[in-house]
Amino acid sequence: MYSIIVVPGPGMEPADRLHLAPGQNLRFGRATTGDGAPGLGIPHSGVSRTAGEIGATGTYWTLSNLSRTSTYVVENPEGAGEHIKVAPGRLAAPVPFEFARIVLPAGSELLSLDVWAPRHDYADRDAPGGPDPLGGPGGEPTLLAFPLDRSKRYFLVLAALCESRLRGEPHALPPTVDQVVERLRPLWPCANRAAVQWNIDYLAVKLRLKPAPDTAASGPRLVGKKDALASLALRFDLVREDDLALLAPGTAR
Repeated sequence: MYSIIVVPGPGMEPADRLHLAPGQNLRFGRATTGDGAPGLGIPHSGVSRTAGEIGATGTYWTLSNLSRTSTYVVENPEGAGEHIKVAPGRLAAPVPFEFARIVLPAGSELLSLDVWAPRHDYADRDAPGGPDPLGGPGGEPTLLAFPLDRSKRYFLVLAALCESRLRGEPHALPPTVDQVVERLRPLWPCANRAAVQWNIDYLAVKLRLKPAPDTAASGPRLVGKKDALASLALRFDLVREDDLALLAPGTAR
């Protein structure tokens, strides 16, 4: 069974996806090893001849940086800007992201390739000792940290704020209020600037980014409210890629 899939970037050789089973490694760089082992060629003068190595395990993958001068960055395109840095010479740095983008400095350019890790292990909620977010029989229920109702319009607004990043643009700016209105109008015909802004303010209070207006503590003014909401929602998986189906036509409520 394959544990990870490597998707080469433009101009890399081979251009087809590469599948790695647990225990397999993939060298990448300006020159491949030529010893019969899987290799990914990156024909760019700014990339080391042997730039690095991707290693597959059962439930995660590793990245070794074999260059002498360049730090590599592994981004989570579906997250809130999460990334890890792999310093020159670092071996077998574990990468937990299910979908990741390796960014390689190459002269005046930044090159990238994607890695998918579709196999992750999770505890069985019904098995003895499995996770039980609501508490055991007869015990006190566990309070939810971020209680959100996916049937409410405020969740549509939150999903619209997260949509670009969930679709593979990790550095995308959040949409403007007018853009959210236009995005939601097929689902919410009465949407307007005032209604969307009210839901954004409501979410900021509900997700504890700012105190409620009827409390004594006013707190500092929240700057970049939409970006803060999207970052929090993506960091804690409050909005997932599956939730984007709620933005599809025919799901009006």
